[in-house]
Amino acid sequence: MLSLENVAKQYGSLQAVHPLSLTIERGRTTVLIGPSGCGKSTLIRLMNGLIRPDHGRVTCDGTLVAPENLLALRRRIGYVIQEGGLFPHLTARSNVTLLARHVGWQGPKITSRVAELAELVHLDSDRLDQYPVQLSGGQRQRVSLMRALMLDPDVLLLDEPLGALDPMIRSYLQSDLRNIFQSLHKTVVLVTHDLNEAAFLGDHIVLLRSGEVVQQGSIDDLCDRPVDPFVREFINAQRSTLSNEVRE
Repeated sequence: MLSLENVAKQYGSLQAVHPLSLTIERGRTTVLIGPSGCGKSTLIRLMNGLIRPDHGRVTCDGTLVAPENLLALRRRIGYVIQEGGLFPHLTARSNVTLLARHVGWQGPKITSRVAELAELVHLDSDRLDQYPVQLSGGQRQRVSLMRALMLDPDVLLLDEPLGALDPMIRSYLQSDLRNIFQSLHKTVVLVTHDLNEAAFLGDHIVLLRSGEVVQQGSIDDLCDRPVDPFVREFINAQRSTLSNEVRE
């Protein structure tokens, strides 16, 4: 569904992403994981065209991610960022429906879709008429997810969507996200630094270091068959939080 071919990105003297190729398979959840500064957020921004590669090419379903295609492609790509990224001057409902109204959806279609999504993400309908400042962190993330899903995109990109939440709320949302991913069968790319979250949500895990892919595969591949000492060190640093349940 998404393909990065020999892609590289540099900021000044910092090589954020070294030349790499990566394929995101249709219909499954791919997790980009690694320490801070490893390039995972840069990769997800390359995928949705927020930034352009210095070298190489990114395609979505065979279409080049380029300025002339961005408007059409972004309607097929939902995007969720840390803390939601909601517009503070708009209600939750207005945030969710902003793009739908922009592309010309009419009232009944919008109303039906909002109700469907509120049920999907387990958000009480009375919260939709509140402003982001009136919502909890977990509620803001549910609204942000609704906004990303409003146009029923083919691809869903999530850049550390749960990173700012307290552990209990984060656990609830992880369970909800997994159920949503499994029910919608969409192509999902999720960025996290949490191995437990990656194992719980991901079908395929890509471990990055310093802008390069070190290893990719299942959680069992990384845990039981590390290809590099860094993989073993990364796993061991978080092993105490990695339960047997998420490896099943």
